[in-house]
Amino acid sequence: MRTVTTALCLAAFLAGPAAAAERQSTRGLTCSAIKALVVRDGEVVLASSETAYETVLADGGGCQNGDSGSPAYVPSADEANCFAGWRCTQRSSDGASSH
Repeated sequence: MRTVTTALCLAAFLAGPAAAAERQSTRGLTCSAIKALVVRDGEVVLASSETAYETVLADGGGCQNGDSGSPAYVPSADEANCFAGWRCTQRSSDGASSH
């Protein structure tokens, strides 16, 4: 049992830095580079700071569970509001999207 617990703790520790490394910082990339990254990967976690990040999709139709696609704008090295792709937002009871 101790071996299983140790293995789980080690896996959780190692996953932390790996998950953070998967976030792409937007401030060091041009708008066109961000768009190309999203198109290439289809779904990317973009970070505008160490604590602000969101998942951006290449296709707004890729949202699931009743969510809808809303434009995702992020700061880039060359534009304050770069259209990067689509974020999924929950629909309210009246059919409108909410953030």
